[in-house]
Amino acid sequence: MSAHLAMTQLVPFAAGELDKNKVTPGVLGFVVFAVLALAVWGLMKSMNRHMHKIDFTETPDPATAGPATPATGPADK
Repeated sequence: MSAHLAMTQLVPFAAGELDKNKVTPGVLGFVVFAVLALAVWGLMKSMNRHMHKIDFTETPDPATAGPATPATGPADK
């Protein structure tokens, strides 16, 4: 009950200092922003790890490639 009594006595003190023209996000806003920043950093790190696992070389599909022709290099003019 004493915590409730202390809060009721501090509310008028806080209301007297409140400037209605200047509102800031405060500590809670900073904490939320920091958590979001850490989450994005973690996701980017995970995405980077997954992208390094990908092999970008493609093998030709034998069903659609047609007859095999030997590679001759650049076209002759």
